[in-house]
Amino acid sequence: MKQSQLRNFGIIAHVDHGKTTLVNAMLQQSGLFHAKQVVEDRILDRYDLEKERGITILAKTTSIFYKGYKLNIVDTPGHADFGGEVERIVRMVDGVLLLVDAFEGPMPQTRFVLRKALEAKLKPIVVVNKIDRPNARPAEVLDEVLDLFIELMADEAQLDFPVVYTVAKAGLATLDLAVPAVDLQPLFDTIIEHIPAPEGDPEAPLQIGVAIVDHDPYLGRKAIGRVVNGRVQAKQPVAVLRGDGSCQIQRLSGLFVFEGLKEVPVEAAGCGEIVLLTG
Repeated sequence: MKQSQLRNFGIIAHVDHGKTTLVNAMLQQSGLFHAKQVVEDRILDRYDLEKERGITILAKTTSIFYKGYKLNIVDTPGHADFGGEVERIVRMVDGVLLLVDAFEGPMPQTRFVLRKALEAKLKPIVVVNKIDRPNARPAEVLDEVLDLFIELMADEAQLDFPVVYTVAKAGLATLDLAVPAVDLQPLFDTIIEHIPAPEGDPEAPLQIGVAIVDHDPYLGRKAIGRVVNGRVQAKQPVAVLRGDGSCQIQRLSGLFVFEGLKEVPVEAAGCGEIVLLTG
């Protein structure tokens, strides 16, 4: 996949504002699932604690292919309790979708993550969901979002955010409330147009920014991160830089990229790609 055809972004949303429903619909309309296939409820919320509490703790990456582009969706924690992880995830992406309910508007719990995203100069796209609610008030909600951006010291470019109106449960999106929504194509096109391709030098020495370290019963220790510079090869030796400044040389036992909900083994991955490493 060419670097120019990658889009890495996170989704910031309050509980029950429709994040998982939206991702489900995006997966279906990208062709990952057949129209009649049942999609697992809460695809991104795979961990038991998260399912129990309805929040996202550990980041997961889901990838969608659309019009020749690869969209890497990195799920973000919705609570300040996981601040360290939020900061690492922000460094993996180039933009964020701020998903807000068309009635409830932006909620206090999303302020921390949004502030970190704006401080990192990420490009925001505002998605106003559930516009089919009888009590929806999208115009007022947008004013509240703008006030929040100003309060969080968003820069001029960030204040000029695109807006997409959606009904996630029906898989509908429109850029204009006066134009009937047909599918999610307006959302996909907005992501491709407004979220920049990842930067980085593909000819430079390998550098990977690791956001998540986890353990798999079959693969052992694994790490998810972004190829910041260079190109990573499966089973190559790498220098692991730890938080205390120490360095250890290790050989990768596996290299994976994300395709849909799957972790797919590959021989190499280029600059800007989000990868899973084992070893």
